[in-house]
Amino acid sequence: MTDVRVAAIVGSLRDSSYTRLACEEALGAAGEFDGVETDCIDLRTFDLPVYDADEDDAGDAEALRERVQAADSVIFGTPVYHASYSSALKNALDYCGFDEFEDTTVGLLCVAGGSFPTTTLDHLRSVGRSVNAWVVPHQVALPRVSNSFEDGVLTDDDARERIHTLGRRMVEYANIEPDPRTMEAEQNVGADD
Repeated sequence: MTDVRVAAIVGSLRDSSYTRLACEEALGAAGEFDGVETDCIDLRTFDLPVYDADEDDAGDAEALRERVQAADSVIFGTPVYHASYSSALKNALDYCGFDEFEDTTVGLLCVAGGSFPTTTLDHLRSVGRSVNAWVVPHQVALPRVSNSFEDGVLTDDDARERIHTLGRRMVEYANIEPDPRTMEAEQNVGADD
């Protein structure tokens, strides 16, 4: 029997994605706990047209929502594009809302080709809070990410420790008692309009 389900939404569509590798690394650390099941939600495998509130069941939207809702904790993983997160991740999150994320533990992970990727994490933290998720304090930013991997293998010990810590936090806080709804969640009805 599974006690905790940890998922990671991979917000990169590249075949050779450092985001995917980092998310898999975090899920691997989470999976070391007994009774933990992990799920890598690879957006490359979903048919998700650009979100239209009039067509919120388009493509594989229901399959995406089911997998997200089944998780006790979810990592938002993304490459950094123009100091924010990817359109693929944004689109996937637009198909989800309170039903999928309220009282869910969320972790944040971003990778960047350059430096200073932290604004991306701020943006994602706001998204998590607006759907009343519990966003863990520990977050992972990997600047100059190509220096952390060699032939698809994570070789940077500092990056590994930060990623593994995130994976462990996803398990440790998966069933944390939720706080009352935030002001943002009360005011933001989001896609439930």
